[in-house]
Amino acid sequence: LRVNQDEPMEDYPLKVEGGKEDDSRRFGMGQTTKDQMRTNVINEIISTERDYIKHLKDICEGYIKQCRKRADMFTEEQLKIIFGNIEDIYRCQKKFVKSLEKKFNKDHPHLSEVGSCFLEYQTEFQIYSEYCNNHPNACMELSRLTKVNKYVYFFEACRLLQKMIDISLDGFLLTPVQKICKYPLQLAELLKYTNPQHRDFKDVEAALNAMKNVARLINERKRRLENIDKIAQWQSSIEDWEGEDVLVRSSELIYSGELAKISHPQAKSQQRMFFLFDHQL
Repeated sequence: LRVNQDEPMEDYPLKVEGGKEDDSRRFGMGQTTKDQMRTNVINEIISTERDYIKHLKDICEGYIKQCRKRADMFTEEQLKIIFGNIEDIYRCQKKFVKSLEKKFNKDHPHLSEVGSCFLEYQTEFQIYSEYCNNHPNACMELSRLTKVNKYVYFFEACRLLQKMIDISLDGFLLTPVQKICKYPLQLAELLKYTNPQHRDFKDVEAALNAMKNVARLINERKRRLENIDKIAQWQSSIEDWEGEDVLVRSSELIYSGELAKISHPQAKSQQRMFFLFDHQL
């Protein structure tokens, strides 16, 4: 975060003649350093949100709209793989930024109460889970298409037409993944500069926990999907599989290793591979 790269000197009381604290660490109209830092964080949250909205709009209008015009180059299924549910995210973020702007106190930004906005949208932010889970597929599909020159030229023409900065499409599509991970960092910074007496303190504290939970939930869903994918691949690699699919009962491989099977009466030993799943061996 750009907000507070260095601890400001003003946080340390200055001793002046007579041993009293110098009150020069106050800003302007009785605004303390902490209030000034809170203003910086609030401004950062609002400005990055506006930048992000523009970014999403550019992707939806600059790329998706143009791609839909070219049915000869893209199927609707391909567009779903490449862009995931980014249009849903755009709609959600537009409402979220309006909510933030309503709570923004232009005259005294440090008095803004934005914590409630994050609490209000915590459930809606779970749509990022679908986007994050799909993102590796989007990268693979883009990588496949950009081996063909006409797609390279087409994506570049879209970027230039929309007057977007010089980054490839896969770079633009990474932004929502980064964004949802950035909210807990911004809120932690905001909490740091919010006095416990501030009307926003409890909401910011709750919002920080809520956004950490959203990020945790997204990571957990992603991990589970990866596990399910691994099990499906593992099962398909085994010849003459008998019985029901492992995925009917289990979703996680916990441990695997060799065991020796001892057959009596000759006490013959045979090596066997065993796989322990969460609901079966």
